[in-house]
Amino acid sequence: MSQPLIQINNLEKAFASNDSWLKQWRFQNGKFRHHKDNIHALNGVNLTIYQGETLCIVGETGCGKSTLARTIMGLTTPTSGEIHYLDQRIDHLNNKQRMLFRRRMQMVFQNPYASLNPRMTIYQTLNEPIAFHNPQLTRTEIDEKIDALLESVGISASSSDRYPHEFSGGQRQRISLARALSVEPDFIVADEPLSALDVSVQAQVLNLMMDKQEEHNLSYLFITHDLAVVEHFATRVAVMYLGRICELASTNDLFSRPKHPYTRALLSAIPRLDSNATQPIKLIGEVPTPIEKPIGCVFQARCPYANQRCYEESPNMLLQSDSSSVACHAVEEERI
Repeated sequence: MSQPLIQINNLEKAFASNDSWLKQWRFQNGKFRHHKDNIHALNGVNLTIYQGETLCIVGETGCGKSTLARTIMGLTTPTSGEIHYLDQRIDHLNNKQRMLFRRRMQMVFQNPYASLNPRMTIYQTLNEPIAFHNPQLTRTEIDEKIDALLESVGISASSSDRYPHEFSGGQRQRISLARALSVEPDFIVADEPLSALDVSVQAQVLNLMMDKQEEHNLSYLFITHDLAVVEHFATRVAVMYLGRICELASTNDLFSRPKHPYTRALLSAIPRLDSNATQPIKLIGEVPTPIEKPIGCVFQARCPYANQRCYEESPNMLLQSDSSSVACHAVEEERI
């Protein structure tokens, strides 16, 4: 492995579900009682992202993938835990102190129709970060940089005076990537950047991101639901369930030898042309609510291998012989 770029230690994030002061009071047993519900989006996440790699995060909707991405980028303040960029802790920094890291860490959002300012031309969209972070550049140098950026993502430089609504979805996502690359970052968070695009356009944007990674030695944190993309693009894969990482492995190991019951269920749902492919695993039971912090394993209610220990004790991430890590009592006790 190369040098660690981002290190996340025991990260937790809880959102108040009833922010209004009046909604925090309930009438119980003849008395008004103060009660504040919290939605636990992240529950003790530990993760390391290495320089030059693509770490993909997968999991069902509501498991905390986007919250993790926004917390790493400083768009959401964590409840507890630490985030380190190289050797410096960054989760507790204010906006002014974080300015240096905003240049080195950029984000590509899910919806290209909403992430670009409709009142700004593409030239203005790219000029703003370049001029702000490079005050020594002249107007001519900035113009040349913008033209080169647009051409590098497959957008004609002559169209820089157009507005976002004049481009297709795939072109807008290319422009979003150009904006992220404009300040020459080391690390890019991509939060489902392909979900709003057609399949043919997805391939173009994905190949573009891979080319840029090779050119600039970028590190990606890539969030997606598409496991076919993960298999093609990822260096390592982290599987999340209800705010926790349940399995972390290299792409080849995860797809060939999944260990956690939830990972197995996810991979079994991928359509295969092979008639001898594994039948989809149907999970039973209800997904636990994130309002109450789970006791024991977060997957206990839907796991066919759960025993009493799974209901009482939260499993730790344990390193396996193939260098993957799994948080599962059944795997630890060799019941799977």
